[in-house]
Amino acid sequence: MMIIENAAIATVDARGSEYRNGHVVVDGDVLVAVGDGPAPAEYTGTRLDASGCLVTPGLVNTHHHLYQWATRGYAADSTLFQWLVELYPVWGRLDAEVTRSAASAGLARLALTGCSTVADHHYVFPRSGGDQMDALVSAVDRIGVRGHLVRGSMDRGESHGGLPPDHLVEDLDAALAGTEAAIDAHHDPAPDARVRIAVGPCSPFTVTERLMTDAAELARHKDVRLHTHLAETRDEERQCLAEFGCTPAEYAEKLGWLGEDVWLAHTVHLAGDAVRRMGATGTGSAHCPTSNGRLGTGIAPARGLLDAGAPVGLGVDGAASNESGGLGEELHQALLQARQRGGPEALTTRQALWLGTMGGARCLGREGELGSLEPGKLADLAVWDLGGLRYAGIDDPVAALVLGTTPDVKLLLVGGETVVADGRLHTADEAAVAAELSATSRRMR
Repeated sequence: MMIIENAAIATVDARGSEYRNGHVVVDGDVLVAVGDGPAPAEYTGTRLDASGCLVTPGLVNTHHHLYQWATRGYAADSTLFQWLVELYPVWGRLDAEVTRSAASAGLARLALTGCSTVADHHYVFPRSGGDQMDALVSAVDRIGVRGHLVRGSMDRGESHGGLPPDHLVEDLDAALAGTEAAIDAHHDPAPDARVRIAVGPCSPFTVTERLMTDAAELARHKDVRLHTHLAETRDEERQCLAEFGCTPAEYAEKLGWLGEDVWLAHTVHLAGDAVRRMGATGTGSAHCPTSNGRLGTGIAPARGLLDAGAPVGLGVDGAASNESGGLGEELHQALLQARQRGGPEALTTRQALWLGTMGGARCLGREGELGSLEPGKLADLAVWDLGGLRYAGIDDPVAALVLGTTPDVKLLLVGGETVVADGRLHTADEAAVAAELSATSRRMR
């Protein structure tokens, strides 16, 4: 049993309970007590004095591309479509070793910024690339976070009006077979699952209509979730209008891609009726503020989606469009972008923290197990060190977390197991992870 005491605690429960000097008790992989003051005497075990710290749920990353850690810094001043055209040929050289090392580095960085659950959308499967999904599962096991691995796909190459080179896309049957095989091999539906699989055709400009509909049918047959990119840029909207006579959101609805089992990445360019339809259908949005800023795609209507009742979580996106790769700072960026779009009352500091925790858990269908600090939930939590010059004089610990620089993580637990301790990765050798990434990245150039 682990007892964390003398800490500020933001539970992010339905009541928004907070304690200025509270305790959290972990027994095995679950939380058994959260409250004010010292832990009751009935609880015995290892005690952590967390004075000067803030305890929150572990952060939930709802959209990433871990393989991109091997290709950071490319196309630094390009639009999304230009960036993709430059990078697709590079990604065609991916193999399982590169993907494992890149994913290990990306997951390590995420853990060091308070992230305990990662949704990764992997849609590049070179013909000689080996078992990409197994490489991702191996990296998740190595670093010790939870992985929601989206088996992506592309079946629309350049010769059919898509952006990827033809040699980098799969045919429809192979894409569906590979997706089903990934579900059968790796998906765990248990409440305490460390790895789950979702179905994720890449985007309307890389996937045929039939793959979108057949993939949705497969996901619902297998009872797993659906994920894709949608409404990220004006270019995408123009292409959808020209090809299909409708907006990306209308196209998604037509193909059965709105619903409580769906979460969509970016959703930047949504008309008011699309925002309302996402709310009415319970469709989730993975808001990626830094990546959207890096590529200049626009500011997503996060406030409008929240008001409509849609689940909204935060995403880092691939490290080739967010070279920092950390999730903690997305709390800050989400707040800034919401206020730039809607004024100073558009998003509070507590709402920003909610996006990074319960909002993400809702997107992934795991609000019953993750996203808040409540007895009976899984023991995924972050202890943030708010001592020192960076936070001196800030009385509100949640404001310090969201408005300041991302704090060091004193402790990250995932299922009660230590992943980060005193700002250092506990589950793997950071230097070895970095060296592996450097070596494999050189092979991609």
